[in-house]
Amino acid sequence: MNTQLSLSIALATYNGERYIAEQLDSIVRQTRLPEELVISDDASVDSTKAIVLDFTRRAPFPVRLLTNRERLGSTRNFEVAMRACSGDIIFLCDQDDVWYPNKMALIEERFTTDSGVSVVFTDADVVDQDLHPLGLHLWEAVRFRRPEQAQVDAGDAFSVLLKRYMVTGATMAFRSRYRDLLLPIPDIWVHDAWIAMLMGATSQLSALPTPLIAYRQHGANQIGIPRRGRRRGMTCAAIHGLQALRFEEALKRLREFGDRFPDSGHNIRRLEETLNFLRAVAALPDARWRRLPGALRELVALRYHRYAKGFRSFRQDLLR
Repeated sequence: MNTQLSLSIALATYNGERYIAEQLDSIVRQTRLPEELVISDDASVDSTKAIVLDFTRRAPFPVRLLTNRERLGSTRNFEVAMRACSGDIIFLCDQDDVWYPNKMALIEERFTTDSGVSVVFTDADVVDQDLHPLGLHLWEAVRFRRPEQAQVDAGDAFSVLLKRYMVTGATMAFRSRYRDLLLPIPDIWVHDAWIAMLMGATSQLSALPTPLIAYRQHGANQIGIPRRGRRRGMTCAAIHGLQALRFEEALKRLREFGDRFPDSGHNIRRLEETLNFLRAVAALPDARWRRLPGALRELVALRYHRYAKGFRSFRQDLLR
């Protein structure tokens, strides 16, 4: 017989008066209510805190409001909320989405049926500012396709994460016992990508294909769905160099916790190999015609296929 898990929600807010009430109401409508809701407000100057304080008086579960005296930014703000959570499972929550009533119940079920799962993330319906459907799912928008979903289902999420990010924090929950591995989060990383990377290296991720939130796009999203052309004009050094710096931070943290996660040694070596590839392509010359020899070396050695998207990435690096 499974022991019931305790569930915490870590909600980060900043000037969220327009949408926060709808998000809070959607949490109250959950078929499985949380043991606590921890809200960290990043020095809002609108009515966000007043809306939250009013909610605390009628919420059917404990709510804690933490207030930052100075703006920390989204990732640091989430870190404050995560540190304060006491539950076995921590659900990450954005201020501007709407959760469907069965979100917490279905995710909890996945954790309870498989003790090896450390992170659960789901699909979502992409909607506009008024919650009107935009005709696509989140996994479509981030191009998290069936072959990659199959890799995650087979227990090899890390292979996907070495090439690209596909886990959105607004759909994510993780086991709090990994918190000391995850925190603090380096400034160069976004919180959800960092959590997925480290957890993918040390444990098992589970992807639920059911959309469990309305993922609101309103023009002021911190990240939102990927936009075409966002890398236009960027050099190989800018794109791959930044990723190399991020992977260096992940590698440092994984080595620091190597004794606690001895089975992660294989993934640490894979991360080292990927980092060597990123450094090589980051060093490709700015002049296009001079990039060909170096890029060809990486292609012939199949490193573009192992650590990027094969010919597609090779072509992109030649044409940048």
